[in-house]
Amino acid sequence: MKTCLVVDDSKIVRVMARRVIEDLGFQVSEAENGQQAYDACKKEPPTCVLLDWNMPVMSGIDFLQKLRGELGNTQTKVIFCSTESEVDHVKRGMEAGADEYIIKPFDEAIIKSKFTQVGLL
Repeated sequence: MKTCLVVDDSKIVRVMARRVIEDLGFQVSEAENGQQAYDACKKEPPTCVLLDWNMPVMSGIDFLQKLRGELGNTQTKVIFCSTESEVDHVKRGMEAGADEYIIKPFDEAIIKSKFTQVGLL
């Protein structure tokens, strides 16, 4: 089964994303920050990560750099889902190894479209 790790410091966002992604046929787990996500990925890399940028403990960009760098994980698809909409943020995220970028707020159609674009559906 395909797995997705939803990483966001907002419980509401995690719950909403979980509902949508489970409806797409994924088994979903959650992390509140980049460090929790990193620890989870060291144990068992998910098929994909839906990743917030601004979080306490470890930011989304720091997590992504460690995932791609320290862990050498290039298989897990990473989709940023952030309020950071400036071109520089999007560019920086993509250069760090993100596969796609969603600007909050999101809905089911946006997530489904982005998952399709990166080959998850």
